[in-house]
Amino acid sequence: MRHPVLRLSDQALRSADQAIGFLMQQAVENADCISLAAGLVDEQTLPVDLVRETVGKVLAESGSGSRLLQYGTTQGPEPLRRVFREYLAELEQRTDRLSDLPLSQLFLTTGSQQLLALLAQALFNPGDICLVAAPTYFVFLGVLQAVGADIVPVTADGFGMCPAALRETLSRLEQEGRLSRVRLVYVVSDFENPSGVSVSAERRPQLLSLAREFSRESRIFLLEDAAYRELRYDGVSPASIWSFDRDRETVILAQTFSKSFSPGIRVGLGVVPQSLVKPLSDLKGNEDFESAHLNQHVVARALKDRTYHQHVQRVRDNYRIKRDAMLEAADREFGGLPGVSWYRPEGGMYVWMRLPDSVPTGFQSAMFRRATQVDKVMYVPGELCYPQDWPARPRSEMRLSFGVQSPDGIREGMRRLASSVRWALETGG
Repeated sequence: MRHPVLRLSDQALRSADQAIGFLMQQAVENADCISLAAGLVDEQTLPVDLVRETVGKVLAESGSGSRLLQYGTTQGPEPLRRVFREYLAELEQRTDRLSDLPLSQLFLTTGSQQLLALLAQALFNPGDICLVAAPTYFVFLGVLQAVGADIVPVTADGFGMCPAALRETLSRLEQEGRLSRVRLVYVVSDFENPSGVSVSAERRPQLLSLAREFSRESRIFLLEDAAYRELRYDGVSPASIWSFDRDRETVILAQTFSKSFSPGIRVGLGVVPQSLVKPLSDLKGNEDFESAHLNQHVVARALKDRTYHQHVQRVRDNYRIKRDAMLEAADREFGGLPGVSWYRPEGGMYVWMRLPDSVPTGFQSAMFRRATQVDKVMYVPGELCYPQDWPARPRSEMRLSFGVQSPDGIREGMRRLASSVRWALETGG
């Protein structure tokens, strides 16, 4: 019997063969590998007791139990958004509790990933342009690819996206007659996934100014992804890019509690320009009516009780030890290898490593096969963190995560990875 032809949407077809699926498959098929690839949080830091106690509190409050198990609202209940606004005010060091920020501009989402997906749906038709740092968060690249966006990389260095390069790119697009298609500049401001780099304090207002300056034919928004903002282990946190947007009509701020609290709870916080409130509400209403109501109350209660703040400090202390273990192992295992370098992050969950151009690291490379099949260690190939169709996409980089492994697991994983790199250098990759 012949089966009818299966016809999928263009978006479904553009979403096929995502790298995250292949990485998950590799993790299953190579279960004996030490994973320096997984961007998961350390299970030892998850707030099991705190969540159990907090759920009990919010359900036990008079009359609240059944109400919290009912539907909420699309953007999140207004009293909760007030709590999250006060939390944001503390991060922004605003003593006025950000009382001048309308609650209507706050969204409680299913992690920050939902906000990123909704924004892609709201802003992009096929052929519209998003400017991203090179490298950048590869899962968002997949989101952009799914909606048919034209992804244009902008040079970044150890201080984040380069303002001069952003100006040059925007000017080139204007000369090509494509400036009107630019919808968004995407910036991970703190400890970027994958590179670990933060945008410097000096560059933050400059990037915002450029987005405004080139909004000549249509509005160009700047999306500040601050997923790792609270995971700082050294140095002082600079002001957010969002804080420089005085009229709050250019910067979209995305934050999540997945890394600092619990990814299973799936609570994110977004602050959007007023002009985007209705389109995002409409899209979110189509998608889920509202994000998990009970979970939002749990996080809000932890914020009010300040048990959240105590937990975040324990998370920082844990990850600082593991970050240091990875950097010390990098010095010991890779220090004498020619052409190998890495970035030393002040926070986040990742170390970015570069190998000589002669050693490709992609899924089909000899290096990846050697690492996963012989030395039993896994990493994320750096080429995933650039647009797929970019001819200049680097092929010899790796994202290493210290999130899941113990310090001893990190040391052993780095020893195994160094064995693979030495093999690749000796054999020519």
